[in-house]
Amino acid sequence: MDTTGIPHRPGRLPVIGDLIGANPRTPLQHTLRIGKRLGPIFTRKIFGIEIVFAGGVDLVTQLNDETKFGKHVGLGVEGLRAVAGDGLFTAHTNEPNWRLAHDILQPAFSADAMRRYHPVMLEVAHELTEAWDRAAGPVDVAADMTRLTLETIGRAGFGYRFGSFERAEPHPFVTAMIRALRFAQLQNVKLPFVRRTFAGSPAQNRADIATMTNLVDEVIEARRREGGESRDLLGLMLTEGHPMTGERLDPVNIRNQAITFVVAGHETTSGALSFALYYLTRHPELLAKARAEVDAVWGEREPEFGDVARLRYMRRVLDEAMRLWPTAPGYAREAREDVVLGGKYPMRKGDWVIVPLPLVHRDPAVWTDPETFDPDRFEPAAVRKRPAQAYKPFGTGERACIGRQFALHEAVLALGLVLRRYDFEADPGYELKIVESLTLKPSGFTVHPRVRDHAATTAAAT
Repeated sequence: MDTTGIPHRPGRLPVIGDLIGANPRTPLQHTLRIGKRLGPIFTRKIFGIEIVFAGGVDLVTQLNDETKFGKHVGLGVEGLRAVAGDGLFTAHTNEPNWRLAHDILQPAFSADAMRRYHPVMLEVAHELTEAWDRAAGPVDVAADMTRLTLETIGRAGFGYRFGSFERAEPHPFVTAMIRALRFAQLQNVKLPFVRRTFAGSPAQNRADIATMTNLVDEVIEARRREGGESRDLLGLMLTEGHPMTGERLDPVNIRNQAITFVVAGHETTSGALSFALYYLTRHPELLAKARAEVDAVWGEREPEFGDVARLRYMRRVLDEAMRLWPTAPGYAREAREDVVLGGKYPMRKGDWVIVPLPLVHRDPAVWTDPETFDPDRFEPAAVRKRPAQAYKPFGTGERACIGRQFALHEAVLALGLVLRRYDFEADPGYELKIVESLTLKPSGFTVHPRVRDHAATTAAAT
């Protein structure tokens, strides 16, 4: 792409470019600081690679036009192909398995499918509250939300129990996954000692990928032996063909899709829940409002499937948390033809731009007082007044997240249950620290959950 006229940070150096001051552990947060100073479009250059970032809503609206742009698989996402191959997230759009898997798996996220998943989500959410009931002190919110969402996707999607709340340490799959994601993220760092320090060795990465694939292969093989007519994700992949052609997924792609859904299906949702609880504990008046909605809508009964969508304020809380910190923090768009971005910046077919969502979600041309946590931004009237492309936490176009409804149902249900059950004592001195891998999560954020009086009475009565 012709970057003439696109601003960059002052002090760019030969060879290393804009590396000074960058932290390999937090590249996104460094990019955000730069973008706030430089405006809606800017570049960063590291070791000869110049990357264009667009964080202005007007530019992103053009980039999200599916007739002129599509998903670009590059940088960290390209590195993830070693883990997930041509799974839905890492596949190039022109790879045949992307469309095939997308069409086969759409029924797994229909309204009927969501009704089937609801009891599983409820079961796992109760395991979380049972663990918090037993807690004698503060709990690590991100760690426990990861247990919740991993267990949910494992059981709902694949009929597999990770035993997340029965373990003192994370499941080996999670440990291997975290290292593999970090390794992929840092593959574009040209200094080998930096990669080894922060991401481990290639040998360790191969071992981590083997840990993940071996587990998935065992789950798939067990399902093949059992047979049956399950309509979960794994059942559809093993038994269904394309609705038009009848073509089936091959065994390697089934493995790739399984890894993709286990990783993406829990990492993003756990982050959204963690950020939402963080902001609620920092705004007691908003927490009280969300809890009052749960008490009024659900009362003390077990929430049924249709009750979850009735928590409209709770949904706005999650939307606002994902506005500030979208846990899948960006995507890249590639020109399908020669275009001029924003009427000023020529792009040839194949050129690409990264869209860092925390900048889009803070564009001062659209968002008033953008750093403030305010769920009322997502009242229906406010949403209608905003540009459609101003909020994209699940990506855009045909490559947007297929599991969006799964994630939102699970998150609203879980957050509703914990707010109904607990008062939270949070460390007032904690300052938000964000850890980056494929996704974003709060690091070191703990709360001490205390069962509310009415919740304790209800539990004793049952």
